[in-house]
Amino acid sequence: MTLPARVRIVEVSPRDGLQNESTILPVETKVALIELLAKAGVRDIEAGSFVSAKRAPQMAATAEVLAKLDMKLLSRSSVRLSVLVPNLQGLDCALASGVKDVAVFAAASETFSQKNINCSIAESLARFAPAVEKALSAGIRVRGYISCVLGCPYEGEIAPGEVASLARDLTAMGCHEISLGDTIGAGTPLRAKRLIEAVARDGPIDRLALHFHDTYGQALANIFACLELGVSVVDASVAGLGGCPYAPGATGNVATEDVVYMLDGMGVETGIDLAALAEAGEFISGRLGRQSGSRASRAIAAQRRTGSQKM
Repeated sequence: MTLPARVRIVEVSPRDGLQNESTILPVETKVALIELLAKAGVRDIEAGSFVSAKRAPQMAATAEVLAKLDMKLLSRSSVRLSVLVPNLQGLDCALASGVKDVAVFAAASETFSQKNINCSIAESLARFAPAVEKALSAGIRVRGYISCVLGCPYEGEIAPGEVASLARDLTAMGCHEISLGDTIGAGTPLRAKRLIEAVARDGPIDRLALHFHDTYGQALANIFACLELGVSVVDASVAGLGGCPYAPGATGNVATEDVVYMLDGMGVETGIDLAALAEAGEFISGRLGRQSGSRASRAIAAQRRTGSQKM
C-alpha cells in the first residue's frame, strides 16, 4: 500500500461550513475561527465568498472579515486565504480585499447547476471565463470546484466521464487545481476510486483535491481509497460543518479533526496540531449552540474532561 507522505488540508469551514447556517454569526466570531485554525497549523483556509448576499447571507460580511484578520499572524503561519467568486463582480471584490487565491464553482449535473446558480453548465463556464482570465492576469491563483461528482439529488448517479470532461474544461480555463465534491455524500470507496481514475487520465493526479460530505458515513473511507491512488489534497470542515440548501438531506463536510486523526494514525504528515484543531471546532460549535460533528473532537474533549489518555 502506498500513501502520500504528506497531505495538504484545505479548511473550508469559514465558507462552505458556515454558508448554510441560518444564524448569522458576528464578524468577530468568523475572524476568531480563522485565526484559531491558523494557530492550529492549517495553512489553506477558504475564508468566505463574494456571492449574492440574498443567496448566501452568511457570506455578506466577507470583506469585513478579511479586513479584520490579524495578517501578521497569518503571514507568520504561511496561511493562504481563498474566497469563492461567481463572476467578474465577485472577483473585483476579491481583488480589492487583497486575497491571492480564488475559486470558481461548477456542477457535473445540469439540474443541480440550474438550482444552485441559475444557469446551465455551459453557461456557468462562459460566466467564469472572463473572471478566471482577469484573476490570472493579476497573478491570482484560481481553483475549480465541481459539485455532484458522485451523485446528484435530482439526477442520481453521475457518469465519471461527465466529471472528467468538466475538469478538462476548468483546467483549460486556467484552474491550477480541481476539487471534486461529493455534495450529497453518496459515494462509496470503489466508486470514488473509479472517479479519480477517470479524471486523472487527462492530467496529473496532484492537481486533484477531494471534497467529500459525510451523509452516509463514507467520507473517510472514500478519502482513504483515493489517497491510495496518489491524491494528496483534502478539503475538510472543522466540526463537520456544512450542508447544501440545494441538496436535500445532505449533511456536512467530512470533519477536519477526523481526517487529521486518521492521517496522524497512518504516519501521514499534515502539519496540523490535532488538539488545537479540536479547540477551534469546539469554539465554533459553541457559538452555533450545538455539539461538534467530529467524532475525534468529541473523544478528545471527553479525554480532557476525565484526564484519560488515548488508547
